[in-house]
Amino acid sequence: MIDLALARKVLETEAAAIQALVPRIDDRFARAVDLLLQCRGRVILSGMGKSGIICRKIAATLASTGTPAFFVHPAEASHGDLGMVTADDLVLGLSNSGESDELSALLPTIKRQGVPLVAITGNPQSTLAQYASCVLDSGVEKEACPLNLAPTASTTALQRHRRPRCGAIGVGRGHCADAASRAGQVGNACARQGHQPDLCVGAA
Repeated sequence: MIDLALARKVLETEAAAIQALVPRIDDRFARAVDLLLQCRGRVILSGMGKSGIICRKIAATLASTGTPAFFVHPAEASHGDLGMVTADDLVLGLSNSGESDELSALLPTIKRQGVPLVAITGNPQSTLAQYASCVLDSGVEKEACPLNLAPTASTTALQRHRRPRCGAIGVGRGHCADAASRAGQVGNACARQGHQPDLCVGAA
């Protein structure tokens, strides 16, 4: 029999993880947004496992709101792909533990290149955090998994951390609708509804 109480508890735990992020929209958050807005190159996202999947989503959202961004796999980066990163770029690293071996191996090189690093991690004292120019805390009290093992609430917090940041960056750049229109999102959505793209700021 399906345990409906457990299903509700999962949602409640993940909702609590999101709610706990609200007080963390503070000076550190503003600093991270400023760094992203000041970036003259691309935003390079990197993370392993579930964090890597979230990185890909963040990259897609940033690109559609006017910030060139792409994902670099940490393991591939250590085999030459880190050469994609230039001094004008910014690295956004995601790791719940902040101790991923593959991502940690890249940190000394990123620091040596003088590339700003924004870390989103559930462990503000981690190796990733120590190398970062700015740290955003995505820590959760517990996972939604009954055994407190599978990444559930922690991945929810990592993923939801992107929304206010991407929204603030898009507004800060002042051309959300224009950038999304160039990417085809606003134009397509408006065309289906018979509107003009420049009137559909929220279409994307």
